[in-house]
Amino acid sequence: MRAVLSNEPGGPETLVLADVAAPAAGPGEVVVDVEAVAVNYPDVLIIEDLYQFRPQRPFAPGAEVAGTVSSVGDGVTSPSVGDRVLAVPGFGGMVEQLAVKADACIPIPASMPSDEAAAFVMAYGTSHYALKDRAHAREGESLLVLGAAGGVGLAAVQLGAAMGLHVIAGASSQEKVDLCLAHGASAGIVYPRQPLDRSQQKAFADEIKAAGGGGVDIVYDAVGGDYAEPAVRALNWEGRFLVIGFPAGIPALPLNLTLLKSCQIVGVFWGAFVMSRPDENAANLAELFALYEAGKVKPHISARFPLEEAADAISMLGERRAEGKVVVTVA
Repeated sequence: MRAVLSNEPGGPETLVLADVAAPAAGPGEVVVDVEAVAVNYPDVLIIEDLYQFRPQRPFAPGAEVAGTVSSVGDGVTSPSVGDRVLAVPGFGGMVEQLAVKADACIPIPASMPSDEAAAFVMAYGTSHYALKDRAHAREGESLLVLGAAGGVGLAAVQLGAAMGLHVIAGASSQEKVDLCLAHGASAGIVYPRQPLDRSQQKAFADEIKAAGGGGVDIVYDAVGGDYAEPAVRALNWEGRFLVIGFPAGIPALPLNLTLLKSCQIVGVFWGAFVMSRPDENAANLAELFALYEAGKVKPHISARFPLEEAADAISMLGERRAEGKVVVTVA
């Protein structure tokens, strides 16, 4: 079978398309014929050895996949051959066939196509966990989403709107803000490219305050860098700042702001939540699929690439040219 492999640390240009042996389903496993693989920011990091863990090489990137079960191993009663499933292996997904643990497979609703299924769980799972379980968002509160046109950002915009929040989308262009407005945001802010000097940071904080009617209750920060401090300065009393990711760099925040505002800086590690609280995660996923079936959330896939162009898909995300989700399709 074909696989996109990382044989050495480096950018997307180091990836190679190779023929490898097809997997067999071991005890408790199933083999999935992969139909779609979502591209996520960890894919950018993991091939450069910059992610939280480093798989043994060679390995395929691709953290979440959707496809059809083609064989099952000993002891597996569900899923069955022919079932459509999605899975989040963390890496290894950019292949034609993938062996995964049977109990890690999630059934795909009949109404959900494979590309949307592959693009669903990580973005919406992260954002739902962030807003519901970490921020404890309440109807009527204001939410600023930084990096709002990205995969997790646009999921946060849609979920915030579904929760009855006043959603303010922060993005790097008016085109991206317009996309967010079409997906449920109530207002938008175009922020300048880094680096930001002190006057630019102050102006950005003032814009956030104006859009939020004096401030915001929740900040969902999927960007980091120079944008974090102005966002914290714009928080209301007892606001919550959600730490999602750092494509613009890891910020250094003056902690006196948390004292002055009695606010919280809250980490969001959805993957650890999935592992440590599987029952709560399953309940959250049931809520998300219900929202999908009701038409309140839907992945926006801005680009699709065939398997042989997976490196270009990862480059698009790494260069922050993507809007919503990017998906690799497998014939």
